[in-house]
Amino acid sequence: MTGLPPEFGAWLTSGLWQFGLIFLRVSALVSMLPAFGEQTVPIRVKLGLAIAFTLVVAPSLPGLDLPKNFAGLSGMAVTEVTVGLALGLGVRLFVLALQTAGAIAAQATSLSQLLGGATADPAPAMGHVLVVGGLALAVMSGLHVRAAELLIQSYELFPAGALPDARDLGLWGVGRIAQAFKLAFMLAAPFAIASLIYYLTLGVINRAMPQLMVAFVGAPVITLGGLFLLFAGAPLMLSVWTGALNGFLSDPTGVK
Repeated sequence: MTGLPPEFGAWLTSGLWQFGLIFLRVSALVSMLPAFGEQTVPIRVKLGLAIAFTLVVAPSLPGLDLPKNFAGLSGMAVTEVTVGLALGLGVRLFVLALQTAGAIAAQATSLSQLLGGATADPAPAMGHVLVVGGLALAVMSGLHVRAAELLIQSYELFPAGALPDARDLGLWGVGRIAQAFKLAFMLAAPFAIASLIYYLTLGVINRAMPQLMVAFVGAPVITLGGLFLLFAGAPLMLSVWTGALNGFLSDPTGVK
């Protein structure tokens, strides 16, 4: 019984190294991916998801140029993890934007202390509702498919072993953070405007009728108004958020 040909052994070894390097980029992104990379998801599930994504992405890529020594492979591994984490953080910022929008809306409508801190990520109940709804909508709209497309596209933007320029990566990160806060304030704008109108009206009433306890009369109004705005505006808010998320997954380098 003869052994395996040397060519097959070399091909198998090269294939395992390529699979491992692709797995490093994929696992770094999956650890930050909304819904799939949450703290409540067990580590074994995340590992299984990373392997599944790797099995999807690897056949779509051409053969990688592997270094000939261990130092080169180590540097390439660091590069793959860096790229995966950068892309994962870019996607994760959209969850932060939704949490920030919920916090702004809750503060504006005096609902910031309602059930705050009851989740893994301490947040007002309004922010928690928006985050859960956003994650569910993203998964239903094919987040896993778009994440796989992003991973495949990332090898055109950031070839394996090519470490991104620190200055360009920093400018890209600052742009993504600015875009996240812009999106958060845009989503929470109706609550902030309603709060401004409410307090201006409250001030006018208090000026006209100093003897009236306007705070006791107006507090239920702003609470009911905030809940009504959440009920009426959540579908539109989540659709805008999902559109922005899908836009980033389609073009991670664009900052609009």
